[in-house]
Amino acid sequence: MSRVGKKPITIPAGVTVEIKEGQLEVKGPKGKLTTPIPQGITFKQEEGSLVAERQSEDQRAFHGLARALANNAVVGVTEGFKKELDLVGVGYKADVQGRKINFSLGYSHPVEYVLPDGIEAKAERVNTKSSINQYQLTLTLTGIDKQMLGQVAAELNRLRKPDAYKGKGLRYADKYYRLKPGKTGK
Repeated sequence: MSRVGKKPITIPAGVTVEIKEGQLEVKGPKGKLTTPIPQGITFKQEEGSLVAERQSEDQRAFHGLARALANNAVVGVTEGFKKELDLVGVGYKADVQGRKINFSLGYSHPVEYVLPDGIEAKAERVNTKSSINQYQLTLTLTGIDKQMLGQVAAELNRLRKPDAYKGKGLRYADKYYRLKPGKTGK
């Protein structure tokens, strides 16, 4: 049996879960999300928890997936999700104006990115080295839909991928980037 699939999902107070044909609808204080239910997987509500069950061994691969998607929906409507991107490079800038982010990424033109509904962005400067006044811009993305948030972060990362030698570009804050040595092989 799937280790992830057999774990029950605790439903916090203030969250309602409706089990419909082929989908799960989760409503909470931060909003409403719908999650698809694969064929052969059923959900049951028991005493403040949600349990995923499969009908046969053929649906073993979807058992854990369905439970993880439902858990992400419950966590999203209660706490929400957050991704951080660091903008590293001299002259690289990001300016959040409502639903748009205007980037200056070293290209000959400014880059404009329009945020989808449900995703919020905030840009803040962080002092990285106290001896030298070097600042780094951190872009914080928040939302209730984990998949959409990850997709937006990936699209922003693709605007200026971090280069392998200096690490300049839009980088994930929680990811370690190993830099290549230059020509001298220091």
